[in-house]
Amino acid sequence: MNYSTIKKTAVAATLVAALGFAGTAQAQQVFGGRSQYRTWSIGVQGGITTPNTILPGSNAFGQKVGYFQNKVGEYYGLTIRKQFSHTFGLELEANRGKIKTYNKALDGFNGFEANSGVARNGAARSAQTDVNWAASLNGVFQLGTIDFLRRENAVNFYAKVGLGVLANNPVQFANEDFTNEVYNNKGKWGSKVFGDRENTGDRDNKLTAFVPVGVGAKFKLSEVVALNLGYTMNFTDDNLLYGPARTDYKGKFSTVMAGLEFTLGSRDKQNLTFANPVATMYDELKDPSLRNEVEASKQRVSTLEGTVNTLSADADGDGVSDKFDKCPGTPAGTPVDGSGCPIKFPEPVVSSTTSNGYYAPIQFEFDSSVLKTSSYSTLDKLAKELRDNNASVQLDGYASAEGSEAYNMTLSKDRANSVKQYLVNAGVSSSSITANGYGEKNPVASNATEEGRVQNRRVEIKK
Repeated sequence: MNYSTIKKTAVAATLVAALGFAGTAQAQQVFGGRSQYRTWSIGVQGGITTPNTILPGSNAFGQKVGYFQNKVGEYYGLTIRKQFSHTFGLELEANRGKIKTYNKALDGFNGFEANSGVARNGAARSAQTDVNWAASLNGVFQLGTIDFLRRENAVNFYAKVGLGVLANNPVQFANEDFTNEVYNNKGKWGSKVFGDRENTGDRDNKLTAFVPVGVGAKFKLSEVVALNLGYTMNFTDDNLLYGPARTDYKGKFSTVMAGLEFTLGSRDKQNLTFANPVATMYDELKDPSLRNEVEASKQRVSTLEGTVNTLSADADGDGVSDKFDKCPGTPAGTPVDGSGCPIKFPEPVVSSTTSNGYYAPIQFEFDSSVLKTSSYSTLDKLAKELRDNNASVQLDGYASAEGSEAYNMTLSKDRANSVKQYLVNAGVSSSSITANGYGEKNPVASNATEEGRVQNRRVEIKK
């Protein structure tokens, strides 16, 4: 299997996982969704590299290789993972280290020059590739669990596949113990002459794309910590992974890693990596005690909804709940106090210029000049009378004693003008309406109580 095929397979596997994620996420709704789980984790890991994989093939020098040559390199790094469902997660992995290989059968082998295929200072018995950094984005697929009847599992198996880039510099040596350097292109990577293996750039490392494919197992040590063991094969399209080698060789290497993974978030929530959907479904559908608890919760919610409905009921529409309304059945539009009873205004003194009766003052909310809808019927009646009789009217605005006198003077004028504008919009001539503001003057009740202040926030209608 060549690198191109492996790369296409990795991309296809990631797309399948993304498409299947929607269905898995829908199934999770049975268990309350991802919000009830801890889904983020970070990990530290370390291990060894080998210059081959468990798949058959040969190394860079042409010898057939098996698993675990006697030359291994160190490898270590970090992971950050987001678990999207019980079966799939995305992991960002970053590593660095060394990959080592050597020539098992030196006899009859002339080594390789940078250009012609023959080492300048002798045959290359060994090579070491320094991986300055390697980064990949992996799809992680959870394969199964050991204990299917527990809400959380102690062991979880997984497979992963991804795409990544590694920055590396290969060095070849004449001796098996990695001494007597015969090839090192450090500081020259970056510009390549076509048809030639030499580079003329100035970088210390070359960049190589790779596809990691691996399997592993996680062992739950506590609610926060898990032991992670994994084996990964890494495939590249680089025949210079170990320096000058066979032109038909595509570099590859394996890692065997062990590490600790730390789950982030509240310990009150389950770790989605180890949560068992089968057991959770069993609990929700079969466990009598859990079903009874759910039914009891439904009953409590129903009772609470009934209480809320009772508290919000307002049969007469005066804004005071029936439970606290001491004067039920108040006519619509009647100004009421906090107990739902009509506010008693002082009897007006009707002057000799008043021709068609008394209009109650127009009331306003605290610090507001916006008309209440309850005043519309009164103003409509006044507008009709003014139009029919071609009469004039005087509007005197007032405010309660909160705030400064200057502010209350402006507020009282705004209230009078709000009434005037309503009458004009209702067809009354603007020239027949006089609007004045008097601020805190002429209170009709005490400003020491809220009931009195409510009465003082008004516009008086005088004809």
